[in-house]
Amino acid sequence: MAIILKDVTTKKEYHDFIHLPEKIHQGHKEWLPPLYMDEKVFFDPKKNHSFNVCDHRLILAYQDGNLVGRIMGIINRQYNEMNSVKNVRFGFIETYNDQAVVHALISEIEKWGREKGMTKIVGPFGFTDREPQGLLIEGFEFEPVIDSACNFEYMPKLVENEGFTRELDCVIYRYPLANTLPETMYKIYDRITSRKDLEFLEFKNKRQLKPWIVPVLRAMNESFGDIYGFVPMDEIEMQEMAKKYLPVVDLDFVKIVAKEGRVIAFMISLPNMYKGMQKAKGRLFPFGLFHILRAMKTAKSLNFMLGAVVPDYQKRGLDLYFTLSTINSAIKRGMTSVDTHVVMEENLAMMAEFKRYGGFLLKKFRVYQKEL
Repeated sequence: MAIILKDVTTKKEYHDFIHLPEKIHQGHKEWLPPLYMDEKVFFDPKKNHSFNVCDHRLILAYQDGNLVGRIMGIINRQYNEMNSVKNVRFGFIETYNDQAVVHALISEIEKWGREKGMTKIVGPFGFTDREPQGLLIEGFEFEPVIDSACNFEYMPKLVENEGFTRELDCVIYRYPLANTLPETMYKIYDRITSRKDLEFLEFKNKRQLKPWIVPVLRAMNESFGDIYGFVPMDEIEMQEMAKKYLPVVDLDFVKIVAKEGRVIAFMISLPNMYKGMQKAKGRLFPFGLFHILRAMKTAKSLNFMLGAVVPDYQKRGLDLYFTLSTINSAIKRGMTSVDTHVVMEENLAMMAEFKRYGGFLLKKFRVYQKEL
């Protein structure tokens, strides 16, 4: 049967676009449903500030009257101008194991990209590096990790069959907390924490933390300039992100270092709430929020979510302070492992740091590319 493509324009089509993955992944034990309340905001041009600097298309694929796939096309004008590239991105692709559907969806984004003057297509990739990037290619046997791809094993092959090759790989490592760390690390930690010119901030409640969220995101802007796909956040995006994540922040795992009132480094981690999110099935009410909060309290693993050190304070041991202080907090909570955030495999310094702590590769993701 012919495959019919349709741009999303109606309220029902938006609903179908957002909810198609739960149908495709029905019975997939390693799939992590999104929170649909967040999805409705994310894919709404009136509510997601990222649409202001991007051209986009949301496309659905139908076959014999049935919905069989989806894809998003993105041209991030701001990123392209900043990096002197002409890239179109495909992202949020979901299909059954059907090469014809993948071909139809990706070919349409390629065609659109050429019409817009683009010379290269990359993906899966969202508006920025803050969305899940790439397809999972290793680590299918492990449980899902928050804010990362959890596709079926067939998906990378279907994309590669369309002529795509590796653009970059990203990895997540896991530290078993039973590992014994070198004594020299603790000596460095003690030396750092004894400095009187630095403030090592801790918070008793979220009211105390709230004024620091935007300064933290400003420090991220200052630190992430060289990261693939990164686009600086403006003040509106910072406020939106603060509003989104503050309710689920666990104060035990918020680590901020300031000097003279300026945030110079931070690390924010979250207990791995994947079991709660799976039970919630993407819905906070009536019981979803309870499942998520309960999973956070009983989690045995921790996810490093976001961290940075501003350039003029890098290579001064602050990264070690964050790692050890977070590990200590995780041990106090009875956790057995810590998972890193997603890091580009080419970041050799970070790879060496992961191995230094006895970490092992948990998951690998691949972003693909093709010349148009």
